[in-house]
Amino acid sequence: MLGKIILNTVYWHYSLTIAQTDDVQQHIAEAETLANLQAGTEYNIVKYDSKCQALSLLWYPGFFSDAFPALEKSYRIDLKSKRVEKRSYQASFNPPVLHRKELFLSQNDPHIAQFKELTATAEQLGLFENPIRIGFKQAWENLIAEKGFQLVGHQFVPIGNLETNDEQQDFEPPQNTAIARHLTALSRSNLSAPMQCLARHGFLDGVLSVFDYGCGKGDDIRHLAANAIPVSGWDPHYAADQPKQSADIVNLGFVINVIESYQERLEALRGAYQLTQQVLVVSAMLLNQNTFKGQTFNDGVITQRNTFQKYFSQTELKDYLSDSLETDAIPAAPGIFFIFKDPDSEQRFLLNRQRSHRNVLRLSQRSSNPAEPKLSRNEKKYLNVKHLIDPLWQQTLELGRLPEKTEIANLIELTQSFGSISKALHFMLDQFDETVLAQARQNRIDDLLTYFALQTFSRRRAYKHLETTLQKDIKAFFGDYKNAVATAQALLFQISKAELIAATCQHGAEQGLGYLDDDEALYVQSSLVEQLPALLRIYIGCATLLYGDIEQADLIKIHSQSGKLSLMRYDDFQHQALPRLLERVKINLREQIFDLYQYGEDFEPTNLYLKSRYINEESPHYAEQLNFDEQLQALKLFDLSGYGPKPDHFRAILGQVRWAIDGFDLVRSQSVPELDHPCGRNLSYRQLVECGETQQTTGLANCPKQPDSYTALYDLAIHILDPVIDYFGMIRLSYGFCSHDLGKHINKRVAPKLDQHAASELNSKKNLICPRLGAAVDFIVDDENMREVADWLAENTPFDRLYFYGEDRPIHVSYGPEQKGEYIDLVMTDKGRQIPRKRIPIY
Repeated sequence: MLGKIILNTVYWHYSLTIAQTDDVQQHIAEAETLANLQAGTEYNIVKYDSKCQALSLLWYPGFFSDAFPALEKSYRIDLKSKRVEKRSYQASFNPPVLHRKELFLSQNDPHIAQFKELTATAEQLGLFENPIRIGFKQAWENLIAEKGFQLVGHQFVPIGNLETNDEQQDFEPPQNTAIARHLTALSRSNLSAPMQCLARHGFLDGVLSVFDYGCGKGDDIRHLAANAIPVSGWDPHYAADQPKQSADIVNLGFVINVIESYQERLEALRGAYQLTQQVLVVSAMLLNQNTFKGQTFNDGVITQRNTFQKYFSQTELKDYLSDSLETDAIPAAPGIFFIFKDPDSEQRFLLNRQRSHRNVLRLSQRSSNPAEPKLSRNEKKYLNVKHLIDPLWQQTLELGRLPEKTEIANLIELTQSFGSISKALHFMLDQFDETVLAQARQNRIDDLLTYFALQTFSRRRAYKHLETTLQKDIKAFFGDYKNAVATAQALLFQISKAELIAATCQHGAEQGLGYLDDDEALYVQSSLVEQLPALLRIYIGCATLLYGDIEQADLIKIHSQSGKLSLMRYDDFQHQALPRLLERVKINLREQIFDLYQYGEDFEPTNLYLKSRYINEESPHYAEQLNFDEQLQALKLFDLSGYGPKPDHFRAILGQVRWAIDGFDLVRSQSVPELDHPCGRNLSYRQLVECGETQQTTGLANCPKQPDSYTALYDLAIHILDPVIDYFGMIRLSYGFCSHDLGKHINKRVAPKLDQHAASELNSKKNLICPRLGAAVDFIVDDENMREVADWLAENTPFDRLYFYGEDRPIHVSYGPEQKGEYIDLVMTDKGRQIPRKRIPIY
């Protein structure tokens, strides 16, 4: 299938559907009909699971216009049950984002070159090193900023010396005043882009010294020094008393672009290069669509702050550096180049640049000081009155309406600044998105409807006794008190209509506010209740009148068909991948009774499986939880429908297959099993460690000391030995696991560093005996031609290395991380020597 392949799932742009097989095209057509969608206008990405009859149609409205488009709507269609699940991310602050767009398109698409370049740059910057961090908008944008870059269109631009985007109108450059270069220096909360680039390529390992030429406020120096990296710096304004000194690495970071004199710029570049012993890293501001437009001066522009900026294209910067220093400037990232003084260092860099040498620097974090934005005249005015406008906007959102004069705390200051409060309010509305205010208005109306509906069950206060703000709300949203109460009571009476509750639950699930199960029951986090439609809030509120506060509950289950509500409390719901149920309260609204179930000694707490279904992308640890759930499902060990397996059974099976839970990760188990425990479906660990002639002769225990060795033996059994046994019948092992102690007693020719019989065991120097890892055995199938066994094994299993010695002799086979599929015949020569001859890999 064409498209981006991830395990058993294929993604593609809808333009590729016509190139898929006929049955796939038929599935897409069925899904379009069920979801009532049209390709290109209501969805543009297909997510197709090749293992089942389910697919998703996704709408990324900015697929071509945005570098990393955000998901706006998702439709999951189950072709067997004819069920469609819709999810909208329009109101989400943290929607999923799409990467590697070139993989979704035909290779003939005109956007391919641009998308490939974008992906290559992202890879070069190390943005894809931790896949868990990149799937959602907020984490992705934070990661780009942490790397010292920003996105401008489809281009990564280093965050260097940013200036305000002053236009040329009403702008006169300062006369007879020196350029204020020092004003371009930024305060940073992490390493600058060129320093991070050096770290990614292994230069900041603490061995090489660093000199920061033009260090500005010295943030890079402080970060490097905190990590025991020998560093010093000089700056003409902030560190003029420090000496210029040679170092292995010299950083000329965003310096040449702020020097208005061409000759002085060249002298700075050559001066930095003269101090360099191994590598000079030079960075400068790149020309882009948001480039500052100011008063032209020399080959750059002057800003209103009287600073200078010279913008380069990538090619122009490379040519300038290469020509000025008469050597090759090697691009390391957008706007960042390495110039090597030492030829050996240059060759090592060129040979190893494809490898990942990223250093994990324990850099201290402090509050961010974002770069100065590019401001319009109106935005500059806003900055001057920000201390007045922001509280006013916050109050407006809390009220869901424009505040009246008597409600405004800083009325005098606003009137003095704008002339009148109406002008202040008008200016405020110009600065912010009014759709946000519209949503705040609806939220406030829902609050009031919920309040008045639930007041039906208590003595209603007269209007004149209501709090003043509440009176103003009633007037603004409902006209009068009578209409407010009538509207709320009409909504209250709707909670008895199961079909209406079910439809509202469906709407809530589509907005990402909960998980809708097959019985149309909605599970919602208690923290999200306030975002639910008023009808469901009233439904839940009625339950609280009977039971009490719901804040102690983690999950709330709205039974849409039965008039019931369940409250579930878990053990550390937020921080556990599999939180345990501690308490469940089931409330029957129709009969006004509730049942309390507590779990502990008498009743074992049950696990909450697939927790990512019950939270959303704005929840803490959502990305980690989603990754955990996908890992768990990929094991295909459990039926996770309904309540899932009982905890004891779950733990037993997970441990048997050598997996364990570490936070939000599934990791290989570090436990040591009993030798007689099953190793795969047909063998035990004892059979794999007590099968060799030398072991039986010496009587050595031969037990693995490393937990990873047991895991390697299990993987060998599951992926290699069990399939062979299932097909040919039981095998006879002639040589299995070999411990370090046993290896000392084997006199015949062996290669412990290569043969993988030692699995993950260590020698006396605490080094791996066999760096290939994995595990290996030698076995024979009685009464079978071992060539046929070897050929079958090569065709049907993901083996690593297989050695064939003869039709009636045992074969050697291994399973390991490389899964090389090397099939080697040991051929006897005329002189009686065995030589290896590689066969063409079949698997």
